[in-house]
Amino acid sequence: MPEKDSPEIQLLTRLVKKEQSAWKELYNSYSRELTSICRRYLKGNDDIHDILQNSFIKMFHHIDSFKYMGKGSLKAWIIRIVINEVLQYIRSFSKMEFSTMEEEMIGKEDDEEPELSDVPMEELMTMIKLLPNGYRVVFNLYVFENKSHKEISQLLSISEGSSASQLHKAKRKLVHEINTYKQFKKEAL
Repeated sequence: MPEKDSPEIQLLTRLVKKEQSAWKELYNSYSRELTSICRRYLKGNDDIHDILQNSFIKMFHHIDSFKYMGKGSLKAWIIRIVINEVLQYIRSFSKMEFSTMEEEMIGKEDDEEPELSDVPMEELMTMIKLLPNGYRVVFNLYVFENKSHKEISQLLSISEGSSASQLHKAKRKLVHEINTYKQFKKEAL
């Protein structure tokens, strides 16, 4: 049974009543995280504002249909809306190619899991951002959103095999980039 006095329930009640201060509170609480999510999927920042605005409009219009499922369900719901808006944007305005890029640069040694402790998070996120569109979208959905290949295939209208292939290629490319970065740092010392 949900606790009626929880801050999340109180905010939700105010959101359903369409209180402007509640919507401002929701925006202030989650806009930074939602912006970060958008940045994981998009190379440029130009359209993030539009995507977030469209997402909040959808939230506003559909808050009545939201079903509270326990603590954190509101956050999960708004994140799902933002991801769906990003994917819709990518499908509509960006050519999402599922790369068949030759991997001649990426050798077998890059199949191993790299040590990430000496790679700054900002650098790693930049490497992810620079992946080809198809690799990046599948990687983000699988790694950050915990989607299965079946779910990804449905979201992107591709086969499960294509999803798995794109993820594998994304990982290999990232391992290669991480190893290159570490080698460069090592040589710079």
